[in-house]
Parts: sequence; structure tokens; C-alpha cells
Amino acid sequence: MGRAKITIVGAGNVGATTAHWCAAAELGDIVLLDIPATKNMPAGKALDLMQASPIVGFDSNIVGSTDYADTANSDVVVITAGIPRKPGMSRDDLLATNAKIVASVSEQIKSTSPNAVVIVVSNPLDAMVQQCLVSTGFPKARVLGQAGVLDTARYRTFLAMELGVSVEDVSALLMGGHGDTMVPMPSCTTIGGIPVRRLLSEDKLEAIVDRTRKGGAEIVGLLETGSAYYAPAAATTQMVEAIVKDKKRLLPAAAYCDKEYGVGGFYVGVPVILGAGGVEKIIELELDAQEQADFQKSVDAVKGLVETMTKLMAG
Repeated sequence: MGRAKITIVGAGNVGATTAHWCAAAELGDIVLLDIPATKNMPAGKALDLMQASPIVGFDSNIVGSTDYADTANSDVVVITAGIPRKPGMSRDDLLATNAKIVASVSEQIKSTSPNAVVIVVSNPLDAMVQQCLVSTGFPKARVLGQAGVLDTARYRTFLAMELGVSVEDVSALLMGGHGDTMVPMPSCTTIGGIPVRRLLSEDKLEAIVDRTRKGGAEIVGLLETGSAYYAPAAATTQMVEAIVKDKKRLLPAAAYCDKEYGVGGFYVGVPVILGAGGVEKIIELELDAQEQADFQKSVDAVKGLVETMTKLMAG
């Protein structure tokens, strides 16, 4: 049995760091693909990472390429390609440019890796996954988006900092679109099995939820020259691992919901079981009135974004 083949499209900070985490975890052989201004940049990053292997102790073959032929028959393809956010930009400002990039990448994947599971990381996330589904024509289960793992990680980090506990003891769920309308779920948040509301006041919890929603913008503001990449790459790697090892992880991901939650045919963050087939099951939870209202607001924001994108792509 050979190693899994993982292609990462986009060799910028998120893509290259995803390659780093995937290699260190020995998840498979990696192709880092980009169409950069300097033609040899992906090869340079890949070779540099390969030279870390004797020190860290991983066996992964890592190649950098500008040719989709090198990515043929990948098991998993991660799309990080697109322009990143700059201060003052919303994720939605990226819409037109990144939709065209994701469409073109998706068409290439369709012809070179027709059986791959595709994880989209490019922003604005929920609309980009929808574009990837349209452009690949793949089964819905094999096209998904990474956002919930990252947003939940931010939420868990802030909770652990506030409570002075290990991040490993914070278990949490978050739903909805990736952006200011995301829905952290205190009802599904526990600290070592203890419901979070038994440990934190509503005010403290609300402040943490608010900081989570603005987590990406906070980092964009601090960096001034780019957006987050360590945590987004780690989150993507957790999803790659669940697929290549068929782990059946229960994780939040942007999945195609039709009848589920009454969404009606859009990508939105929901809890899923992630395994070799991609999204093997969407978990439907009974939402309370407030959660339902927040979730609906998030779904409406995603729908608006997709409608705008569809017009832009047609125009």
C-alpha cells in the first residue's frame, strides 16, 4: 500500500505551512503547486522542507511544481490559492478575484485528480467551496471547506486562556458561515466534560464569542501585511489527516446542505463526520431559538455572497 498523495494548490503562507504540518505528521507525499511570479518558488519551498526531514524524522516525498500534471491522481487536494486579506478588507472584498482563481484551479483538478477529496481554504470561504463544486462537478461529499476547525480552535484558545486550563480539555462546536455571522455554540461547549455555562458568566462567554467572530480580523490588524496562517494550516492538516487515515472525526466543516437544517443547497459550517469519502455524514442538531436565529442569519449572509458571486462570474 503506497502513501497517500496530497496536493496543495497555493504555496503562500497557508499552503506552505500546511505542507509543513502534513509532512511532519507523515500524512503522505506532497505536491506543492503554485503559478508564482518567480517560476521556481514552489520547488524551492519543497526542497527546503525535504531537507528538514532528516532532522524532524519524517518520510514524505515533497515536490514543488507549476504543472498540474505533477498532481495527477491525488487523494486529497487542498486549495489555498487566492489573494489574502489586507487591513480594512472584508473577506467579501476578495470575492471576484478569488472566485476566478478557484474556478480555474477546480477545472484543472477535475481533469488531473477526478477521484480526489477537495478541501477549500480560500476566502470568502463558503462561496469559494460552492464555486469549486460547480467547477469540478464532483459529488458533494468530496468537496468541502475548512473554516469550522479554525474558528473552533480560536474559540477554544480564548476559553482556555480565560479559564486557565489546558486547551486539550476544551471541547467546542461552532456553526454557520466563516465570517462575522459565525455561530459559536455555548450549548455544545464543555471544559473537561463540564458545560461552559457552569464555569463562565454569560457576559464573559459573550465577549469570548465576539472575539472568536473577529479572530481573523484581529490577526490581520496585528500583522498589517497579511493574514493568519499557522492555525489555518494546522486546521486544514487535521482535516487532511481525517481523510487519508479514514478517522471518522466529528468536526465542523463547510459542507453542502440541502434538506439539512433547511439550508436549501448552499455550503455552510455544520458538524460532519469526516473520513476517506469526505463528508460521510452531516450531524443535525436540535437548535434552540437563539441558535436557530443566529444560524439563519449566517445562512442568509452566505446566500447573499453566492448570489453576488454568481452574477460576477456570469458578467
